[in-house]
Amino acid sequence: MAGSMLSEHIELLVSGYVLGDLSAEEAEEFQRLLATDPAIAQEVVRMQNVLEQSFAPAEVTPPTHLRAAILEKHRALAAPNLAPDRSKERPHRRRATWGNLAGLAAAGVILALGINNYQLRQALQPPTQPDEALTYGLKPAIAEVSASATVVVDPNRLEGRITAQNLPPLPPGQVYALWVVLKPNAPFTTDPKSAILMGSFEVEAGRTTTQTITPPSVFRSREWIAAVAVTAENAAAPQEHENQPILISGL
Repeated sequence: MAGSMLSEHIELLVSGYVLGDLSAEEAEEFQRLLATDPAIAQEVVRMQNVLEQSFAPAEVTPPTHLRAAILEKHRALAAPNLAPDRSKERPHRRRATWGNLAGLAAAGVILALGINNYQLRQALQPPTQPDEALTYGLKPAIAEVSASATVVVDPNRLEGRITAQNLPPLPPGQVYALWVVLKPNAPFTTDPKSAILMGSFEVEAGRTTTQTITPPSVFRSREWIAAVAVTAENAAAPQEHENQPILISGL
C-alpha cells in the first residue's frame, strides 16, 4: 500500500511509534502490522524524515523590509490567545497538529529516531559471513618425538579433524588424547589443567592417521584459546589428563 492509502488507525499507530507514544498494547499491535505490510515501514521512514527536517530547518535571513512584519507577527503570537481551544474537544490525543506533538515530545522523538534508525541499519546489513576454518600446527613438546599433527576446526559447525604423522604406536591400554588448553579465567568448564578433551585416537606404525574430533564452543571465542595439545592417556579414562603434552601448538 502507498502511504496515502494507510488507514487512519494505522497512521495514528505510525505517528505514535515515531514519537515514542505507544502503549504496550498498541506497540504489540504495531509490530504485528509492521511484520506483514512493508508500506508501514516506508511510512515510518517518511515521518522520521519529516521530523528530522522540522528539528533542523534551513536557516533563512528575511529581507530587511520584512523584518518589522515578522517581529509584529511574533508579538501577536506571544500575546495570550483568548479564543477557545478547539483542540481540547477532540477525543484522541494524537489528533493534535504535528507541530504541537513534535514540540511536546522532542526529547522522545530524538531518542526514538536514533533507536529506530539503528535497527533499520542493522536489518539492512548483509548477513555475517561465516568464520573460516581454524588450523593449528602441532609440533613436538619433547625431544624424543619427531612427529607432527595438524588440527582443523570449523567454528560454525563445531566439527574438526586431526591428522597426525609419525606418532609411535602406544602400548595396549593407552590412547592419544587431543586437548584444547584455555587461558586463565576463561568462562568455560575445564579440567584442573585448564584443558577440554576433544577426542582420543590410536595410530598404526608408519601410517598417517586422520581422526574426527568434537571441538567445544570455545572455538567460537578463540581469544580464550592458549594451545592445542596431544597427550598419551589411559584408554579407559583419557579425560583424567594425567600426562604432559607430546605435541603442542604455538611453539
